[in-house]
Amino acid sequence: MKVKTILVSQPEPIIENSPYFELVEKQKVKIDFRPFIHVEGVSSKDVRAQKVDLNNYSAIILTSRNSVDHFFRIAEEMRYKVPDTLKYFCLSEAVAFYLQKYVVYRKRKIYVGKRTFSELSPMIKKYKNENFLLPCSDVLKPDVPEILNSLKVKWKQATFYKTVVSDLSDLKDVYYDILVFFSPSGIKSLWENFPDFEQNDTRIAVFGNTTVQAAKESGLRVDIQAPTPETPSMTMALEKYIIEANKKK
Repeated sequence: MKVKTILVSQPEPIIENSPYFELVEKQKVKIDFRPFIHVEGVSSKDVRAQKVDLNNYSAIILTSRNSVDHFFRIAEEMRYKVPDTLKYFCLSEAVAFYLQKYVVYRKRKIYVGKRTFSELSPMIKKYKNENFLLPCSDVLKPDVPEILNSLKVKWKQATFYKTVVSDLSDLKDVYYDILVFFSPSGIKSLWENFPDFEQNDTRIAVFGNTTVQAAKESGLRVDIQAPTPETPSMTMALEKYIIEANKKK
């Protein structure tokens, strides 16, 4: 079956040279973007209910832009003046760079990992006398608590924001040749919005092993998968599949 339409379960890219737009041009397909999930902040009252007093922590572990935004939002709601001495441990350069939205970068103690939590852990271990706070969502990768516990540091996990299923009811009668997913939460959103969904000829594209697992466990047939050695990105995997599917028979 030929591919003409694709729905990507994420916001539309804000950069002009996104590989998705190149895919549209090269393969003459229509790509729509729609987040299947979104983030909502929890209230400062809910954070307090988790027995969190921001004054007790000397270091903050930030794993995403969301964690940066919601840490400073809660700090403001709690009327907590963020001290200049606070140490920031950022998962990646992108997270550290985003921190500049709230603090004067050169005047703060900021420690940056490369990309994964295990790459950040040696820096955390160097400062094992600090009291760490991990502001995160209600969905946290299991390896994060495991690594922190193995480091024997004093730390606390607190939910500052939640991943919520988006309302997709307006898509009820819309058909796409390919649906693209990047997280188990996206798969969950599909079924919550469309409990009677039947895959039939719809191709399912998934990114990452946990998403593959969630898709298969929910009864979906996975047709396109990334990353692989041959197709390390989702757009590469889509292009490879489209070229094959749209060959003139």
